[in-house]
Amino acid sequence: MNEVKIGRIIERLQQVPEITVAVFGDFCLDKYIYSYPERDELSVETDLVARQFHRKKTAAGAGGTITNNLRALGANVICVGAIGKDGEGWELLRELEKIGADTTLLYQAEDLCTPTYMKPMIRRADGSYEEAGRLDFRNFTSLSKATEDQVVENIKIALEKADVCLAIDQFFQRNTGIITDGVRERFMELAKASGKPVLADSRALIHEFDRTMIKCNNIELIKYFNGGEGDPEDLQTVAECGKRLYAKNGNPMFITRGSRGMLVFDENGVTEVPAFRVEGPVDICGAGDASSAGIGTGCALGLNLAEAATLACCISSITILQIGDTGTATVPEVIERLKTRE
Repeated sequence: MNEVKIGRIIERLQQVPEITVAVFGDFCLDKYIYSYPERDELSVETDLVARQFHRKKTAAGAGGTITNNLRALGANVICVGAIGKDGEGWELLRELEKIGADTTLLYQAEDLCTPTYMKPMIRRADGSYEEAGRLDFRNFTSLSKATEDQVVENIKIALEKADVCLAIDQFFQRNTGIITDGVRERFMELAKASGKPVLADSRALIHEFDRTMIKCNNIELIKYFNGGEGDPEDLQTVAECGKRLYAKNGNPMFITRGSRGMLVFDENGVTEVPAFRVEGPVDICGAGDASSAGIGTGCALGLNLAEAATLACCISSITILQIGDTGTATVPEVIERLKTRE
């Protein structure tokens, strides 16, 4: 039964400090570097422009964004994956440990670089900043067998400790992230055997997770089934594609629809969960990760699927109002917003 009781969600939120969530998959470093164009100079060696950067800001991204959201709510988090044994890896670990996440199962491999989104921020005349072309550091070869084995061993340990597991498959290119074909298969076996709620979120291969709950957005769903043909804003189109994916997967599914909320698929059919109304400018960066954190928190708290989706919509409606930053929400903020729907 997917009846949503706001009072039950609010009551269960008091137990968030007692839950443990494993966040498994791709962890990235977001690095913002700031420049004044008037300080640029010509390189003596090359006679090319040498841009002068005077400040930087770092944050954990991808699985790190989910971790930030969970820690802001007060949940305990175990990070599981693999990063490089490099400077960016050190910075990423620092950001995760700063917020109190457990990084002991985040393996550092000599042959990996830590995925990093480096974002040059160029100062305008009015003092604001404009983001220039991003510089991405990525791995474009598959994990070594030794690293795959270590990642699988670590997720096995995490599943024993956690109440729920969230898997994040960040990259579009197959076998360039932590959840390779081999890791995915072994992970799904462990997930099924654990008997615990496990939610997978994959940008390109969500249809290949068949022993876990899954989450994707309406655009990704339409792209998989219709090759991008069809209106992702049309409820009937999304619902029909969702039913086809549910028939293949057989496990509960969450399809996010931006300002239109979320669809939940399970053995009872399709439940439409409306978004929370927001006013003013919004920044949707990280909204999907906030939703994953909300669904995972709800499942760990014993909420039904529609209530978990409602919690997810509530959290993302708070984070998107934090302009220029990948936002988070606290339990008091969530409760205040939930009360608008009582």
